[in-house]
Amino acid sequence: MRVDHVSYAAEHDGLRATAERLAKRIGVDPVDGGVHPRFGTRNVILPLAHDRYVEVVEVLDHPASDKAPFGQAVRARSANGGGWLGWVVAVDDLSPYEARIGRQAVDGNRYRPDGTEIKWRQLGVKGLISDPQLPFFVQWADPSLHPSVGAHTEVTIDSLQIAGDPERVRDWLNLPADETSSVIDFTFVAPHGTPGLLAVTFDTPGGKVTV
Repeated sequence: MRVDHVSYAAEHDGLRATAERLAKRIGVDPVDGGVHPRFGTRNVILPLAHDRYVEVVEVLDHPASDKAPFGQAVRARSANGGGWLGWVVAVDDLSPYEARIGRQAVDGNRYRPDGTEIKWRQLGVKGLISDPQLPFFVQWADPSLHPSVGAHTEVTIDSLQIAGDPERVRDWLNLPADETSSVIDFTFVAPHGTPGLLAVTFDTPGGKVTV
């Protein structure tokens, strides 16, 4: 299990403007990610080093966005001005987590602009909706197509600041948050406040940048 990516819901001026703004702040090149037909969303990828990335995502005017939990989560966050939606961990096998959570993973897919289809399974978005400090889980069908592949950057995730309780996250993951990465620092604040991912600090060639 490892931190895979962080998701950022589009702000009032839409997906592309939000992605361009974030990309400029951290010094990376945005990549058009494509549409998630099952979830009623689309994204732009900001590839990072260490096989990680930032996903900037917006909801589409599509029936799937009202039915799929991920679409619901993105819509709600964007309606509140946009910003950090959550963090995501990748696992090799979702089966143990399906058993622990008591739900089945759902299939996801999208087509890159070059026509390549990327497939994955994800689990735990309903947990994120009810308690936004919690990450959800992904299992990539073909790791060679991971969204970070081909990234030419030195920018990495330095730390995550999360409003919440580290013990709650430990119970969800079945291990401490800091065991999901050997290079990312986790800071938990306001355990009795509104939970969620508050800020991400990036280590860039020009210094550390916090979003």
